[in-house]
Amino acid sequence: MKLEQIEIPVTNQLLNDYWSHWEKLNSFFQYEYNDYSFKSRYEYLKNRHYNSVELSNVIRSYMEPYGISQKQEENLQSLHNGAVAIVGGQQAGILTGPLYSVHKAISVILLAKQQSEKLGEKIVPLFWIAGEDHDIEEINHTYTIVNETPKKKVYDVRSRKKTMASATVIQKEQLKELIEIIFENYGETEYTNDLLNMLQKHVEQSSTFTQFFTYTMNELFKNEGLLMIDAAFTPFRKYESSFFEKIINHNEEIAKLVVEKEALLNAAGYGTPINAGIDNANLFYVHEGERFLLERKNGQYQDANGLYKFTENHLLDIASTSPECLSNNVVTRPLMQEMTIPVLAFVGGPGELAYWATLKDAFHCLDLQMPILAPRLNITIVTRKVEQLLINIDLTIPQIINGKVTEMKEQFIERVQDIDAKEQIAKIYEILDAQYKELGSYLSSQSINLDVIIEKNKQYHQMQLQYLGKKIDQEVLIKHDKTLRQFNTINAEIYPNETLQERVYNPFQYLNIYGPTLIKELCGLPMSISNNHFVVYL
Repeated sequence: MKLEQIEIPVTNQLLNDYWSHWEKLNSFFQYEYNDYSFKSRYEYLKNRHYNSVELSNVIRSYMEPYGISQKQEENLQSLHNGAVAIVGGQQAGILTGPLYSVHKAISVILLAKQQSEKLGEKIVPLFWIAGEDHDIEEINHTYTIVNETPKKKVYDVRSRKKTMASATVIQKEQLKELIEIIFENYGETEYTNDLLNMLQKHVEQSSTFTQFFTYTMNELFKNEGLLMIDAAFTPFRKYESSFFEKIINHNEEIAKLVVEKEALLNAAGYGTPINAGIDNANLFYVHEGERFLLERKNGQYQDANGLYKFTENHLLDIASTSPECLSNNVVTRPLMQEMTIPVLAFVGGPGELAYWATLKDAFHCLDLQMPILAPRLNITIVTRKVEQLLINIDLTIPQIINGKVTEMKEQFIERVQDIDAKEQIAKIYEILDAQYKELGSYLSSQSINLDVIIEKNKQYHQMQLQYLGKKIDQEVLIKHDKTLRQFNTINAEIYPNETLQERVYNPFQYLNIYGPTLIKELCGLPMSISNNHFVVYL
């Protein structure tokens, strides 16, 4: 395994400016990303009170069914004793979801290790599982490569309700069948059976999407000491009770400040990432696992259809007695994290960076600081097969991302075309056209009007010639099938569907090739959060 750092165009302007033009963004974020900020933020956290004992007990109770490794136990003890955390999170996708879920976890682990060394204090890595999210369509699929083309593989069991991932029951046999199909697409290696058996075992142990996700992530990261908590875990909700009350008491002010901040963000040229509304309560009411977004209307909190209506006192009572019936949205989730966890830095992707940029004033109105924002690592994995192809064709990763492979493929196809055959078919077109004109003139001289039939007959022959031309082209391409497959393989592996690999495939595609030590070795590479893109050659 070897590591390379490259620069690729940053398509997200906010992320680009976060790294290079801080003066444009300091009104939207609390801290610039540098060592001084980490020292300052650490001192700020040590002067605030967090119920570290209860927090560590809640996390322990969540993780115990999945198994706690020695390193995780050490981190739980550190958290119990007042350690601060690096936090990142993701939805509960199948087979961990896209690779960037794993990249986030690696980012959290490496940043915690780095800051532990720099600050001389224990910093623990914590992964926040967004089990409260209810958009199952975002997490019910993954991709494999079939015939050098990315193919979507979907767990297509549908629920009649829009339940949270942590409340959505999985159909085990259907999920097992899907995983078997996925591994058939991967192809058998010396690691396939063990990986497949491990995943099938975890499906059997799981009842919901979130449980399967947690089993899978814990299997990959337990030896790296990664702690995990599900946002929808009932004991965690009870721990959040007083913080829900605080959000409700400041609800109108939070909404107003977010709307105003997003307007400033839009005026600065960064768009409206959350489309905040002045009447949005930024909380969900949860009933039988289904979430209903609340807004303030006519002096009450209610969902869009008016099915559920609460006075403020009633909502405060729910927060006090049944906090598991409440759930955060994109605005209140960061606020809740800050109130419940001593967050040294939050690791997020470009989309998260954008919506956090609307929240600084909302943090302040709750007497909070926004933590340091750490953009996650960007990683592309290159298998040995693809590395050899890149050497043979003389291509780089930035060239692939910039569309060079497609350009080279089109040039190659143009170059191998049978020009003589095309010219001969063109001559036949000319002869055919002339012969039909001659026939038409003759029939007209004989007062026979068959122009429509003649035109249809000519078009029929032209269609046959077009078909012949296409078949010749196909046969020519078949002769060069090996080269075309190489172009397709490179694109499918490195830039599938014209996007970064990390947004499409899951890690098991590479675990199946490299083996179960892949995560350990990735965590051992000298990667650190920056505006560079990392390329890992297996």
